[in-house]
Amino acid sequence: MYNGKKVVVVLPAYNAALTLEKTYAEIPFNLVDEVILCDDASSDNTSTLAEQIGIEHIIVHADNRGYGGNQKSLYNRAMEIGADIIIMLHPDYQYTPKLIPAMVNIIGDELYPVVLGSRILGRGALAGGMPLYKYIANRFLTLVQNILVNYKLSEYHTGYRAFSREVLETINYEENSNDFVFDNQMLSQIIYAGFHIAEVTCPTKYFKEASSINFSRSVRYGLGVLGVSMQHFLQRLGLARFRLYKLNTRKKREMIG
Repeated sequence: MYNGKKVVVVLPAYNAALTLEKTYAEIPFNLVDEVILCDDASSDNTSTLAEQIGIEHIIVHADNRGYGGNQKSLYNRAMEIGADIIIMLHPDYQYTPKLIPAMVNIIGDELYPVVLGSRILGRGALAGGMPLYKYIANRFLTLVQNILVNYKLSEYHTGYRAFSREVLETINYEENSNDFVFDNQMLSQIIYAGFHIAEVTCPTKYFKEASSINFSRSVRYGLGVLGVSMQHFLQRLGLARFRLYKLNTRKKREMIG
């Protein structure tokens, strides 16, 4: 709990048994009230281990729904249990839970409603093991996105994110893809809805047990990102209308032009 706001960490899990316990052990429970894990049809004992280490809420998908589908289940459950601040943390230990207090403070003190853990701020991405082709792709895609979306972020591709309840109540994330491009669709929706985004420097960790998509899926992801950015561009110029950007609330917000 922070400033009277309930803090919930959500863990999108797929074959995370080797790193889950280490990730969970570093969550700051002096701030975090509850944890939700969604096991997206893992072939290992992720869900069993989650129960053994004491995770309160465990969702198990009988069939693999994809990274986006996993997040949809997590955010829906977080809203059901009354979360005010929601932190999405990968259970593969690629992102350190030690940044949670900073992210909670930013949202809890109403400085920003969204916080991203950026691997690009600073100079540690390549030193932390990010493959060179992924770094180059990250920089290229981010440049194009900043131009088309008319915003400025150091990267759009981090999986470490925190949101206020209002953000999740406003954007139509159920309309998004169930694949990896879900993350970029979410940020596009958030920016279009007029929410502002903070970034904090996040150490980069690439190691054998950390999840990562292969080259072919990375290419498909990159093309999807460009497609989302073009949709955002057309939407903000009024040249097209996409269901992606239909808000879940009638509250009027100042759109970023």
